Amino acid sequence: MSNYHFNEIEKKWQQYWSKNGTFHASNTSEKPKYYVLDMFPYPSGAGLHVGHPLGYIASDIYARYKRHKGFNVLHPQGYDSFGLPAEQYAIQTGQHPRITTEENIKTYRRQLDQIGFSFDWSRELRTSEPEFYKWTQWIFTELFNHYYDNDSDKAESIESLIKRFETEGNSNVNAVCDADTETFSAEEWSNYSEKEQADILLKYRLTYLAESEVNWCPELGTVLANDEIVNGVSERGGFPVVRKKMTQWSMRISAYAERLLQDLNDIDWPEPLKESQRNWIGKSIGAHVDFKVKGHNEKIGVFTTRPDTIFGVTFMTLAPEHELVAKLTTPKQKDAVEAYIEKTAKRSERERMADVKTISGVFTGAYAEHPFTKEPVAIWIGDYVLAGYGTGAVMAVPCGDQRDYDFANHFAGQEGMTPIVNIFKDVDVSEEAFADKEKTIITNSNFLNDLPYKKAMKLAIYKLEEQGSGQGQTNYRLRDAVFSRQRYWGEPFPVYYKNGIPQMIEEKHLPITLPEVEKYLPTEEGEPPLGRADVWAWNTENAQVVSNDLVNSDTVFPLELNTMPGWAGSSWYFFRYMEKAMRNETFASKDAMNYWQEVDLYIGGSEHATGHLLYARFWTKFLYDIKAVPVKEFAKKLINQGMILGTSAFVYRVYSIPMIGKKSTGNITSNTTREYTSTIYLSKHLADDHLTKNLDSKSYNEVMNTLKKQIEKANENLKDGETPYSTHLSTFNFLPIHTDVSFVNASDELDLKAFKNWREEFKDAEFITETDGTFKVAREVEKMSKSKYNVVNPDDICAQYGADTLRLYEMFLGPLEQAKPWNTAGITGVHSFLKKLWKLYHNGENFEVTDAEPNKESLKTLHKTIKKVEEDIENFSFNTSVSTFMIAVNELSSQKCNSRAILEPLAVLISPYAPHIAEELWEKLGHSTSIATAEFPKFEEKHLVESSKAYPISFNGKMRFTMELPLDLSKDDIEKAVMAHEKTAGYLDGRTPKKVIVVPGKIVNIVG
Repeated sequence: MSNYHFNEIEKKWQQYWSKNGTFHASNTSEKPKYYVLDMFPYPSGAGLHVGHPLGYIASDIYARYKRHKGFNVLHPQGYDSFGLPAEQYAIQTGQHPRITTEENIKTYRRQLDQIGFSFDWSRELRTSEPEFYKWTQWIFTELFNHYYDNDSDKAESIESLIKRFETEGNSNVNAVCDADTETFSAEEWSNYSEKEQADILLKYRLTYLAESEVNWCPELGTVLANDEIVNGVSERGGFPVVRKKMTQWSMRISAYAERLLQDLNDIDWPEPLKESQRNWIGKSIGAHVDFKVKGHNEKIGVFTTRPDTIFGVTFMTLAPEHELVAKLTTPKQKDAVEAYIEKTAKRSERERMADVKTISGVFTGAYAEHPFTKEPVAIWIGDYVLAGYGTGAVMAVPCGDQRDYDFANHFAGQEGMTPIVNIFKDVDVSEEAFADKEKTIITNSNFLNDLPYKKAMKLAIYKLEEQGSGQGQTNYRLRDAVFSRQRYWGEPFPVYYKNGIPQMIEEKHLPITLPEVEKYLPTEEGEPPLGRADVWAWNTENAQVVSNDLVNSDTVFPLELNTMPGWAGSSWYFFRYMEKAMRNETFASKDAMNYWQEVDLYIGGSEHATGHLLYARFWTKFLYDIKAVPVKEFAKKLINQGMILGTSAFVYRVYSIPMIGKKSTGNITSNTTREYTSTIYLSKHLADDHLTKNLDSKSYNEVMNTLKKQIEKANENLKDGETPYSTHLSTFNFLPIHTDVSFVNASDELDLKAFKNWREEFKDAEFITETDGTFKVAREVEKMSKSKYNVVNPDDICAQYGADTLRLYEMFLGPLEQAKPWNTAGITGVHSFLKKLWKLYHNGENFEVTDAEPNKESLKTLHKTIKKVEEDIENFSFNTSVSTFMIAVNELSSQKCNSRAILEPLAVLISPYAPHIAEELWEKLGHSTSIATAEFPKFEEKHLVESSKAYPISFNGKMRFTMELPLDLSKDDIEKAVMAHEKTAGYLDGRTPKKVIVVPGKIVNIVG
């Protein structure tokens, strides 16, 4: 048989596609367009593991399918190449992040190419390339030069706002701005200094400088976004993160909150993802209430969704970071308040939001005044209130809110905590708060008595507005996004500072590229790494970056030292792929964007729901407002692929449990409880037996004796003053430790030699094995990760089985959206299928496909396959297509089919999934052009319509034989045909039947 040399075939066709630009999309095609995009990768040093290509394979199948269906398909790829890992490596090694990134990209490109993706590499982009981030800088300047007008409900030029200020002040301006923006007249505006005017405009601009609470990681020397923090530490490195105030660039994404919310209805995205965004945006309707502070000129503003409960307020709680805390705190409470603020600064906002069990707070000693009763209301601080949500203050109504209730009970009886007031009629709040607003009838509330929730809410707002203590308000949880990072490896801001006022560098002078620095750490004075650059100042006279030594001249000014966050480039990159020719002149031409419009299919992880995807929607809406793009949503349909999980391997490392007591077999023991972690490793089944107390005494004694010998040897090597380990042991226990899965075979046996040579700490390992001498590991399915040593390299799979096998197997594992474990053992079945497919087109050594007319069974197999595969691809049910292919090849093989009319369309059908073998078979079929251009086979229903029926012929209810008859025969004709059959005569043996029962299309039963 002609062998299936998959390595040669795949290399051949990958070179062909590259040389011929097979997958290059045209911006002027007359075909209908279809834009398929993957969330582009960050090129890490570890390269790809088999979990990474899952979404890429799915999108590639769909892209190839759409080409077969006659679409002009754009399926590009690039790299999100700015990032913290490259910078951390640079800090450790001194190597420029650009070099690291370039090396990583080469690895990624090689791996992507060998899997056979139909990417249009002519449009490749990298966010770290100046020709790309020039336009990120341009978008930033456009955001700076616009504000959000509530009347037009879109971004408008800041110049138009300045003109309004000059003619009428800001009293009639209905725009999104900072809460503390004061009203001024046109005359007052004209009398403001340049600095004062600039500061006012920053309160309106869509990107602005402001002092804000940020997540500061001292070890990394940078601000982190909420999604870069896990359990209070940095996701990268696991370093502590604290909250601190810093002057940062921010993006006024909150201006777009309502549009971001409403437009979710217009896009075909997964409902759980849309719900995540709705919750993150967090729209709520209620009232803003001002509480005057006794003894101060200050007011504390709160937002509440329950103004109907205002008479139930018994205290107020401010976020520890609230700007008024320092002003209001009394001398008596100063130390306690400061200590509490220092403590809470170490907890992230996400941690504080998630932790509903921990109750903590401090009384400030200050009191506010209730807006209606004028009674004093104690002011506390507590970390369950966040500075970044609402106003950073809450009016606490313990009877109606469980966290307020728990807080009040926790501090009951202390100064500043009055008893809980119940304002709900016929409701018991002695055990918990009552939060069912729909069943609320208000009592003990003056003018709100006996009113239900909705009426009480309206009246409360009316009374607040009547006396000037508040007003109705719609609020959003969505906070403006901090946009500054204290890093080197990121987009430089196109900003210089003239007398402390930020100035934008004009588009014609962009990009402002990263300067060279000697180190990639913050400076000794705490400035970001760009503070180390010798040449990092802007000369306005000749519009270029110059030496810092010239800053004191009249035309040279300092440049911004922060860089943009990683999400800057990823918020607009999908438009960049549309442009192919004019990349220096525009971020994407009008013609290109008018042709491609938006992404038709976007595939990526659900973990980006409230990060990348929300920011990208925000930037798209802004660019739409300024007529830079033709769409208000960048992706029409989105699919979240599931995760391929790794099967980790664990060895069990033994440690001692010292005996605590006075006597042990007549000897006095040490009172020490110091445990000894050994270099002894216990095979899985022995560990299981030990846990269940079923370990045989021989194995138990072997462990204990080996452990004691190790302890004695360790005690001989103690340094002066070190406490010895106890040799009087109660028993032993063990720790699970990840081992590299490549050391483990299909029977879960560990290669002991490989394990000992793996790392220095394992070189003296001793193994307690099974009775047959093998050492078994434990297995657990978890996230595939380099840190868990459970990754499978696609390079190895491609080398051993081929890229087509990898592609088919990843789809075969299960539904695209679901998580599924990887099991390399299962891949052999898929590889065998491809060999069987190859054999179908060959007779021994020779390729043999004939022009013979196919029989009806082969046509039936082909067309049911066409129907099923087309339905599967349209529904993104790729796993069931693989099963369908296997069934089809088995049937055609048993039919000994070698007809071109069957095997040619079969090659096209399988091409999106296994493109290399399909291309090779297509060429052997006599075609000189790529199979990628072939038309997708058309399903014909007639081949699935049965024209005859194999009738079961029964005698007295017992089936004796079958008889093939046309389906259009009448009952009488069926009876005549059956009675005339020689087998019928044999079974009747001359008898005359009593009756013949005929059910057309089903059965014939001869009774007699």
